[in-house]
Amino acid sequence: MTTSPLRTAATLLTAALLAMTSCSKSEPTGKAPGTPNGAGSKETLRVAVVPKGTTHDFWKSIHAGAKRAEQDLGGVEITFTGPEREDDRAQQVALVENLISSGYDAIVLAPLDDKALVAPVRLATQAGIPVVIIDSGLDAEVGKDFVSFIATDNEQGGRMAGQHMASLLGGKGKVLLLRYQEGSASTDLREKGFVEALAAAEGIELIDPGRYAGATRATAQEAAENLLTTYTDIAGVFCPNESSTYGMLLALRSREMAGKVSFIGFDASEGLVAALGAGDIKALVVQNPIRMGELGVKAAVDHVHGKAIEPRIDTGVMLVTPENMNTPEARDLIAPDFSSLEGP
Repeated sequence: MTTSPLRTAATLLTAALLAMTSCSKSEPTGKAPGTPNGAGSKETLRVAVVPKGTTHDFWKSIHAGAKRAEQDLGGVEITFTGPEREDDRAQQVALVENLISSGYDAIVLAPLDDKALVAPVRLATQAGIPVVIIDSGLDAEVGKDFVSFIATDNEQGGRMAGQHMASLLGGKGKVLLLRYQEGSASTDLREKGFVEALAAAEGIELIDPGRYAGATRATAQEAAENLLTTYTDIAGVFCPNESSTYGMLLALRSREMAGKVSFIGFDASEGLVAALGAGDIKALVVQNPIRMGELGVKAAVDHVHGKAIEPRIDTGVMLVTPENMNTPEARDLIAPDFSSLEGP
């Protein structure tokens, strides 16, 4: 049996990375197994937080939560680094590999692809660098390949959106689904929950052309414009993340359909919250990304200190409507505090 040059190169690359990480971990730094930088050491524990992207408010909230954990714990230094676009799998893989070779103490990762990030996560674990997965799942084994999965119950979030849609429409009408992006485990589950909830309403016809919004607001608006040209008699629309929701909002406004259809989105940003207040959006399913970032870092640090970590931690989800958007509970989620990201 012959070995392809590509496979040989990949094998050599993996071996080289493992060798580098082994060297970085075995150098005489005084670090004892299971103890950050050695017992009694005053050195700082380095934790890298790797989001799917860095532009959306959701990831700014993750960053704010991570900084809150840094401030609360002390002796921890957070590095926040992610790909520029949420569809750049290769860049996120490269970032994780660079963090491994740099000898970080732990990594908190929101994988933008549930399969593409499996190999680098396993490489980190083999190199003695624990990985905590946040936001979106990984097609690997918790407790073996990574420490814990900290996220929203995304399927429940989609189910809440579907149930509310059925209520808004009185159980009848056509509903359009614009999906987010292939390989995104979190949004796949939201879409699944939404579809299953609508199936219980026999008078509702789900229009699911299998069209994906893509990673940006611009690509989402383009996809939405095309769909709204084809499907003109819809009563409701659902989008499963911030960028797809915003792109659809712009498309609905351009056709003077905003506020005339029951539009439910996922996640919050300043523009989406304003649209909710104006009635252009009927509801937003909102996560708690600040809590997600905070618990991700704390779980990573606790693991390094030898503490037991729950394999699955649910950070909660809420359906925010014009009726409840000004309650303290909702305001904490739709108007997050980014003060921890500002300079001293």
